Amino acid sequence: MSFSRELIDRSGYLDEGFANLYDSYRPAPPDALLDLLLHVAGLERPELVVDLGAGTGLSTRAWAERAEDVVGVEANSHMVARAREATQAPNVGFVEGFADATGLADGSADLVTCAQAFHWMEPQPVLAEAARILRPGGVFAAYDYDVPFVIEPQVDDAFGAHFRARASARDRLGLQAGAASWPKERHLEQIRESGRFRVARELVCHGWDEADAERVIGFAESVGGPRELFGDEAPEVEETFARLRETAERVLSSERRPIAICYRIRLGIV
Repeated sequence: MSFSRELIDRSGYLDEGFANLYDSYRPAPPDALLDLLLHVAGLERPELVVDLGAGTGLSTRAWAERAEDVVGVEANSHMVARAREATQAPNVGFVEGFADATGLADGSADLVTCAQAFHWMEPQPVLAEAARILRPGGVFAAYDYDVPFVIEPQVDDAFGAHFRARASARDRLGLQAGAASWPKERHLEQIRESGRFRVARELVCHGWDEADAERVIGFAESVGGPRELFGDEAPEVEETFARLRETAERVLSSERRPIAICYRIRLGIV
């Protein structure tokens, strides 16, 4: 698979301990999203779900009780190790490899998902592989959640300010983000342009989770690469992160509050 090693290094995904951080604070897909994909596929219980760019298995394990078999495909060995350690379900397994070369049989999958990861992948080879392993009528779905989550107005505002500061600093310093080559806004266009799917459309849904201050801060640490990559050239990144930490600790403290997470699903049906 084509990808930029420099971008991966900047992401922090290969850093020691990052896989544990990711698995601890990132959300798993909600039941509402799984229900929607099953509805589109016309299935109650798929024979096989394949999760590309599976990371630590959050989006893979979600299918454990909903499908006969589930396979997560992930190229980052640290992530795969964490996924295997965290997964107890006997019908869920992981393959260390790239999403455009899964090694799975033609027409073997009912659903191929890609959670918060398609922007890291060269889209056309991955879409070709997804179409190859899907059965007729099978569904490919690349889905992403909106950031910030809907938590509490003060916290949401501080979270948004921090990520706007990061984006502005990246632009000013010429630090390309992981989503720059294949932006999420073009996922549906990429699916259509592949010519491999008879239907391509975008759906939306939301799910519920919980967060306290620690969860908010940990999630912020897991998104967008380590703050250290900005050095001393973007003090506003540290300043807005400090504001986010202070706001989350003041408003939420250790109280677990419900949060809404909004998902955008770009899918194709073969």
